This record gives sequence, structure tokens and C-alpha cells, in this order.
Amino acid sequence: MIPSITAVRMTGARNRAELPLLVLGPSLGTSATTLWTAAAAAGLTDVFDVVAWDLPGHGHNRSAPDEPFTMAELATGVLRVVDDLVAERGEVGGGFAYAGVSVGGAVGLHLLLKTPGRVSSAVLLCTGARLGDEASWADRIERVDASGTPGLVAASSERWFGAGFLERERETGSALLNALRSADDDAYVLVCGALADHDVRNRLAEIRVPVLAVAGAEDVAAPPEKLREIAEGVKDGRYVELPGVAHLAPAEAPGTVARLVREHVLGDSAPTIDFSREFQDLITQSASGDLWSRPGLDRGSRALITLTALVARGRHEELEPHVRAALRSGLGEDEIRELLLQTAVYCGVPDASTAFRIAQRVIDEESGRPASR
Repeated sequence: MIPSITAVRMTGARNRAELPLLVLGPSLGTSATTLWTAAAAAGLTDVFDVVAWDLPGHGHNRSAPDEPFTMAELATGVLRVVDDLVAERGEVGGGFAYAGVSVGGAVGLHLLLKTPGRVSSAVLLCTGARLGDEASWADRIERVDASGTPGLVAASSERWFGAGFLERERETGSALLNALRSADDDAYVLVCGALADHDVRNRLAEIRVPVLAVAGAEDVAAPPEKLREIAEGVKDGRYVELPGVAHLAPAEAPGTVARLVREHVLGDSAPTIDFSREFQDLITQSASGDLWSRPGLDRGSRALITLTALVARGRHEELEPHVRAALRSGLGEDEIRELLLQTAVYCGVPDASTAFRIAQRVIDEESGRPASR
């Protein structure tokens, strides 16, 4: 059975036909708007014709399939919607870029295998060539049968988000959990059934299209090794790990995800990235992955050490993303302030003064406060 898929436009009508098409896929239990809106606004809709899609029984898609479907059939449903979109653009049979999270990423893998000539590049986030096992999905289905999707909210609030996210981003977290609460029980169960059978591990080598695999360092639903497996298994793969992020990367780190998608699809920095790709991959794996996962220090302590080193060396261009990551890993404003006061004495007032300005800007952005003057 081919399930019905609903498209959600995220780019305004003006000039969108002139922009390359980017299709965004959701995570199970979320909606296109709750998961992708922030990332789309953070740097995607100005360079892409962005269209996201909703699973059956989720978000704007209120269709309720009456029989099971496979992941390959779900991918076919997505492709039918995309075919309508490219036809509207006067590009019948044309290509598109794709980015998907969790089940949306699994659909991306099937699209890459099914229609390799259509997908120009893909960003697969917080997903896997195999997700869970039959027993874990059977348990999920049993819980939904017993209590409906509202019965999953408490557990999902722990699995979906990195440490401290729900406290910092109450509105975003609440919207995502409400999307889960309102998802159709029967449709949710059918998607679980499709995920239970999803396994393309032995077919990854068939994928020739450039793939960026993005993992959340704190993701227990799709651990980083799942994304490394994809990056290493496809012909042209690259791996990035996001510190402080769990399973819903576009909502947890919208600016970073938007930048990664934009650069991977458009190649904004192609000459530099191509020349230094091995170096960038080495730094990403060692600094953002293996080192931060060691048990000797907690992530907060490592974040404070990293900030100190950046201030001491005057590496202010790197300070902003690390302050943002520190906040998202659970550090508070008071801790960062005390750190910067300490650096004023031991690293020098000029560097600390610049660091304070950068940190204040990031803190204002992350908290939603008006920018300080």
C-alpha cells in the first residue's frame, strides 16, 4: 500500500521557482512545522524552495491508512508528492535535495536506493540504516494500543532532547510534544511497523550520491554509531556530530543544521572543504566526538575548559558556537559569567572583554531576550 503524504510549503511564493528544491522529512511523532520551521528560517528558505512533508496521521496529514505499508512504500508516497511539486515548477522528473530526521532519514535512504538519479544530495540526521529491532517496535506498538500516543510523551521528553533543552526552549519542546500527543494512534502504529522491517545496512554501498550523516551526541534513539555506519557505508559520505543535541537536531540546533544543509547541498565553501576535508573530518571526530565522550570529565567541565582555551588564545571566531553548545549542554549563564571573569585576570582584559560581548549576544539569542546594548 502507498500511504498518502501531505506537503507543507515553507518558502513564500515569491521567486521560489527560481530556487533549487529542498525536501525535508520528519521524525516519528513530530510534524513538519514543529520540527523544521526554525531551521528553515535560519538560512534555508532564502536559498531553497523548501517543502517539508508530514507522515500519515501527523501534523497537517490527517489521512489514516487502513493497512500496513513498508518503508519503501512510504518513500514512494513521498516521491509522488515531489513529482507533483517538480511538475508545478515545470521540471517533470527533475531532481531535488533531501534532508530527513529519524524516519525521515530512513525514507531518504530508500529514495537514494530507489531513485538515485533524482536525489542530488542528502543530509540524513539522527537516523540509521536500521533503527531499533522488532522487539522494541512491538513494545512501542503495545504501549500505543494501551494508552495512545499521549502515553509516549513522558518517555519521549527524555529521549528526544539534549540536557537542559526543555528548560531553555519550553515553547519549542511543548510544540513538539503536543504534535506527538495529537498524532493518530493507528497511523503511528503503522509507521512503527514499517520501521520494524527497515534494514538497508547491506545496501549502503549502492548509494553514490553525496551524503552528510549528522548525529546528536546525546541521541539514544539513533546513537552516533548509526550515523557513522551510514557515512562509512555509502560511496561518498561524511559524518558530523553535534554536541549537546539528542534526537531532534533541526529543533535543538536550527542554525547549525541549516548551515550544514546549505553547505552540503550548495557547496558554499567547496574549494576549502574539498582541500581540507580529511582535516575537517579528523577534527570533527576527535574534538566533537571521541574526546567529548570520554568518561573522565562531564560535558559541562569540558565546555568550561574549551571556552577558557579559546579566550586565552584569542580564538574569538570559534567562541560563539562553543558558548552556544555550552548553554545547550546544561551550563548556566552564571557559570559562563564566572568563567569569563576568571579569564579577565589570567588571560587578559581585552580578550575577556571581547569574549563577554560574544557570550552576551549568544545568551540573548538562546534565551529569546532582546539583544543587550
